Amino acid sequence: QVQLVESGGGLVQAGGSLRLSCAASGGTFSGYAMGWFRQAPGKEREFVAGISWSGGNTNYADSVKGRFTISRDNGKKTAYLQMSSLKPEDTAVYYCAARWSYSGVLVQSNEYAYWGQGTQVTVSS
Repeated sequence: QVQLVESGGGLVQAGGSLRLSCAASGGTFSGYAMGWFRQAPGKEREFVAGISWSGGNTNYADSVKGRFTISRDNGKKTAYLQMSSLKPEDTAVYYCAARWSYSGVLVQSNEYAYWGQGTQVTVSS
């Protein structure tokens, strides 16, 4: 079992950047596929980005392609989401998620077994 803690959220102006971190504990991090999801007020949780256990495969929602980059450092047991060219519509609570998996990138929320508590990202116009 793994515990996840996100950090790095905050308030940023449109066009700015933030880097979210997801620190894992209690498991063998390198065996977990990781994902980032977000949920805006009044909206359903949506997939943002995912990365395979090795970091060799990634997948992004169309809305963030070219602006966001997911990565991981298995030695530090941490996943990252680098967000650039932020837009007001990126405002949401961002969650990281994990699932023990060697089968690539997971994009559906119900495929993930473990979730962090979320970190707020607010982009002002």
